[in-house]
Order: sequence, then structure tokens, then C-alpha cells
Amino acid sequence: MTALASVTSSANGEAKAMLLLSVLLLLSQAKGAHPECGERPIFEAGPQYSRITEGMEAEVGEFPWLVSIQAGNEHFCGGTIIDEWWIVTAAHCLYSGDLEPKDLSVVLGTSDLQSPSLEIKGVTSIVLHKDFERSNMNNDIALLLLNSQITFNDLKKPICMPRQPSPSTWSECWVAGWGQTEPDDKNSMGSDLMKVPMIIMDWQNCSKVFPNLTKNMLCAGYENENYDACQGDSGGPLVCTTESDKKWFQVGIVSWGRGCGMKNTPGVYTLLENYSPWIKKVTEVQGRPYNSQIMRAPSMQKPKGSQAPKFPEPGGPRLWFLLCLLPYMLFQAIFYW
Repeated sequence: MTALASVTSSANGEAKAMLLLSVLLLLSQAKGAHPECGERPIFEAGPQYSRITEGMEAEVGEFPWLVSIQAGNEHFCGGTIIDEWWIVTAAHCLYSGDLEPKDLSVVLGTSDLQSPSLEIKGVTSIVLHKDFERSNMNNDIALLLLNSQITFNDLKKPICMPRQPSPSTWSECWVAGWGQTEPDDKNSMGSDLMKVPMIIMDWQNCSKVFPNLTKNMLCAGYENENYDACQGDSGGPLVCTTESDKKWFQVGIVSWGRGCGMKNTPGVYTLLENYSPWIKKVTEVQGRPYNSQIMRAPSMQKPKGSQAPKFPEPGGPRLWFLLCLLPYMLFQAIFYW
């Protein structure tokens, strides 16, 4: 091979590598333009195991929608990412008149609150449901508007909002949080994220245990086990999935109960599906409308009479044009260099 041929071959190799890199970047950009809710790619791709019973340690990336709500750098409640600007939590977490937005911080993208590199965002607005009743915990829901938008990745994902109507049964449900692992020991609140499996209980049966239960609540527990949420877990999500769907949906918000970990006594959760109109209205009033078109899980079937969206999808025409060129670019890279 002559020196010129060697140089040409090297240049072609570099061009090929650059083109392939561009293809990968375009694919990454396309994926990022449409954040998918309810996915946990890191957890699904790795080994899955638990080291602790009756409160198992969560794996990295297992609950990428879960956040820690803090005041003075101290965790006190959980919350859930629903889109790039908004966190949903329990109203009773923020009911005290002592808390203002400037007092709060939100830690996201981690299962370890003592990690040396935490992503922390401030809060610009606290919105409690106007009909929240502290006496019976009805309408126990609140929203936090962040001071900057979330950049999604495999450790930070929005949860899918409840389907309408909800499935009659869920195949798997979990609650996770950084709350107390021992009911009477405030010092048992650790930095590692813990999880417990849950089974949703029939509402009528639960109302016999809790006569003041309202239709804005649901109950969940685990028969013959002490699995439960506890102090510090409030505001966090009850998430479920179906056998036919790999996506996770937030069904409830940790709200209240009778103690912690009492055998055969369920915990009570805010029924999130009742509050979709409220979330839509509040986020619009605050100037950061909840983007349900992007964040919801895609339907299996296109609704009858549906029309094309009036506005272009995120990424714009340029991205779609570049994506259309991908097959041609790959063909060139493979057969002409």
C-alpha cells in the first residue's frame, strides 16, 4: 500500500467513524426528544436482588421517578416526578404554615441520600389542594413547581399517570421511600431507599377498617405481613404495573394509616386517578402546563375520531428530517468505505 493510499484509507476510516458517531447521537437525540414515562432501563438491564426483608433495599434505577423532599437538608417526605417541571406529593407534608418554597429542596436521580454527588433543585411554588381536610386527610395531594426543568436520563424518569379507566387488577405494586424502618424509632430513617410490595385492597372491605375512608382514597397492604409505609414515606408513590405492560403507573400517594407495619392493617393512599383534572388546571394556572401528551404511556389503539396534533412534536422538523436520512447514511457507511 502506498503512503497516499494509507492516508486515504485512514481518512476514510475516520470519516466512517464520525458518521457512525453522528448516527448514534441522532438516535440519542431522538430518544431524548420524547421522554417515556414509567420506564426504568438501568434496573431492568441489571441483576435484581434484595438484601433486607420487611423493607427491602431498592436497587439503583428501580424507582427513577421518586424524589426526596427536604428542608434544611433533611429528608421529610417523598414525591414523584410527573413531568420536567412538576413533583406530586401529599398535602399533609406541606400543610404547616411554616414552610415556604425557598425552604424546600428536591433531591432526584438517586437511591442514596448520602451520595457525594446529589442533584438538588429548588422550589418556586407550593400548591396544596384547596379542599384538603386535615381532619380526615381527604384530598391529600399537593404539587411542587421546580425552579429549573429536569433533564431526563436513565436515573430520572417521569411516572405514568393513571389510566382511565384503571385496570381491574394490577399484577405488581410497590411503595418506596426513605422513611422509618422501625415504627417507634425516628433514628431508623436511613439514607438508602427501601421498598415494600403491596396489594390493593377492596375499597368496601377497607372501609370497614377505616369508617372515615372517602372515595378519594384507596387501601393497600400485604396479607399476613408487616409491610407498610411509615413516617418519612408520606408523599411518595404507590406504583403498579400489569402483566401485559412493562410501564409503571402511579396509582396512589402515601397518605395515612393506623401506626406502621401493623399486621393485616392496610395503609391508606390518595387515589391519584381522581385528580388528573386538578393537576391539569393547576399546572396551566402556574404557567407550566402538565404535558400529558408526552408523559402519558402510549395507548394500544388510536381513539376514534382523533386528529393530528396542532403543534409539531418535540424535536421539530429538523430532527425528523435527519432521522429520515439515517438509512441512507448507514448504507453509505457500510458499503462505500
